Amino acid sequence: MKLQHYLGGLEGLGPVDFEKRVFVEEWEKRIFGIHVAMMGLSTHLSLPATSSTFKSKWTWADLRTGAEGMNPFDYFKFRYYEKWLGGISSHFIASGYITEDELSRETANVLNGEYTQASGGDTAIDERIEKYLVTGDSARQPAAITPRFAAGDRVVVKNPPATEHTRLPGFLRCKTGIVETVYDGAYSYFCSTGDGIGPAMPVYCVKFEPDELWGKIAEPGFAIYADLFDAYLSPRAA
Repeated sequence: MKLQHYLGGLEGLGPVDFEKRVFVEEWEKRIFGIHVAMMGLSTHLSLPATSSTFKSKWTWADLRTGAEGMNPFDYFKFRYYEKWLGGISSHFIASGYITEDELSRETANVLNGEYTQASGGDTAIDERIEKYLVTGDSARQPAAITPRFAAGDRVVVKNPPATEHTRLPGFLRCKTGIVETVYDGAYSYFCSTGDGIGPAMPVYCVKFEPDELWGKIAEPGFAIYADLFDAYLSPRAA
């Protein structure tokens, strides 16, 4: 099954929106800032503790899971940062930071201009978020598993059951490619997707010929390269 957030290779999905602005509306900057603050305060980071009441793990993986787990009709209806807003709001409700009724009331207050702007800040919280922005959060770990494949090996992409979030492009399912690069180390994913990834494992750059993906309608003279987790691949029989 091809999930709504991985529709590459399908035709007739237009019109294509070529909007180039990073932020279309001012509120989108706030959503981006909230997400960055949540990542910087995430409990899985080895950074100094603060007085923040945010006590959750939050990474890009969690954001994607929340946004991409939306009903497909809602997913296509909302813009980019509206999906972020939905995923973040769902996390706060599910984690008990706020109830759905409280969120609805606060939203109504904001829309009516009836709210009080927060003032001041916490230096320790600001410093931790700034430290996160400088140091980041790498998914790379020492290689604990010997890679199953080497450069030049032919592999076939698996077709695991669809979940609310995946790192497997839908148009690559069941397709055959050639391993181009075996990346050093092993790479974890910050949450389990339910379709095979989560724990640290090898990652490969795999090359796919266009006719393998799109048959006779493929344009010649180029190739598709995809970085894929080991769990998504099987050896291709000679």
